[in-house]
Amino acid sequence: MDKVMRMSTEKGVVIFTKSSCCLCYAVQILFRDLRVQPTIHEIDNDPDCREIEKALTRLGCANAVPAVFVSGKLVGSTNDVMSLHLSGSLVPLIKPYQSFPN
Repeated sequence: MDKVMRMSTEKGVVIFTKSSCCLCYAVQILFRDLRVQPTIHEIDNDPDCREIEKALTRLGCANAVPAVFVSGKLVGSTNDVMSLHLSGSLVPLIKPYQSFPN
């Protein structure tokens, strides 16, 4: 769990994914469309993959991936992120991490 907590606070927006997960890809695209460049951790490429999955579920993620963290706090998985976005609550949450065109 310490590794997950350390990794989740590396940047403002962190997403734990698996390389073969289509929902992970959809969440990544959503954040990029919202002008946020999240840090992506593909856990299937990590030797501690199983421990990371267990830690994410213990933290409250219904599915281990995608697991989205903003400001070091677990936002949740795909359903949680999409619900926040549809309710208009996601953009204010990620506003500090948006890049704006020059």
